[in-house]
Amino acid sequence: MVELTGEQALALLPDRNPYAHKGNFGRILLLCGSRGYTGSAYLAAMGALRAGAGLVFLGVPESIYAIEAVKLNEAIVFPLPDADGALSPDAVALIEDKLTGMDAVLIGPGLGQSSGALAALETVLREAKCPVVVDADGINLLGKHKALLRGRQYPTILTPHEMEFARLGGDTSSDRAEAAINLARTLGCVLVRKGRGTLITDGTVSYRNLTGNPGMAVGGSGDVLAGIITAFLGQGLGPMEAAACGCWFHGAAGDLCARELGQYGMLPTDMLAVLPRLLK
Repeated sequence: MVELTGEQALALLPDRNPYAHKGNFGRILLLCGSRGYTGSAYLAAMGALRAGAGLVFLGVPESIYAIEAVKLNEAIVFPLPDADGALSPDAVALIEDKLTGMDAVLIGPGLGQSSGALAALETVLREAKCPVVVDADGINLLGKHKALLRGRQYPTILTPHEMEFARLGGDTSSDRAEAAINLARTLGCVLVRKGRGTLITDGTVSYRNLTGNPGMAVGGSGDVLAGIITAFLGQGLGPMEAAACGCWFHGAAGDLCARELGQYGMLPTDMLAVLPRLLK
């Protein structure tokens, strides 16, 4: 078990080529949000942008498209077919088109557990020819449909908190690290078991992240993390490196906010604001 340091995290970040253009820093697709959960999509997209992603495409149900398009200036927001405020199964064809040429995909934050969300998850895991991050509602769906991971040819990163870890089949009564390693092996994925001393493992190599504090225990914090990890994947980091770096910088941003604002009042948007001060 490697305890990740700031020096290690910074060393893993790719250099920014002075002759690069936006296409060189990752084309990433985010499928997030539903009626009542517009913040999840916003926070995930901003996490990706603040972590250096070049092009962020955000697909949301049509009923919340106007909200996201107004809030997000830098992301490319597009509407998807909607059923009662959540994705419709009719969204699958458009999602398949958007997957072409992507460097990484995130699915799940605020997505809900509709039949359309399940169809979207199945499509992404089957068709995406790039790493995929599954978070939040994507994990809850996957807990009921773990067979969707079978035969996947490209890396998958799962980012569960404790309840989601149990829904995936993880043993919450045994040694925390051992249980995470076992579940990563069983599912054939990179697993980010969130919480104090977040564990990142592919079943063989494991990191423990020691940044972060209780002030981050607020809705939306995990959405920011998912966006950061996806951005690092899009910029060419391997799945383990992207997940480990994402956790370290996310936690370090939280620690900076705690020092400057205090743990009681800090918000995920505050972490977004200070993240660029750490990525330099």
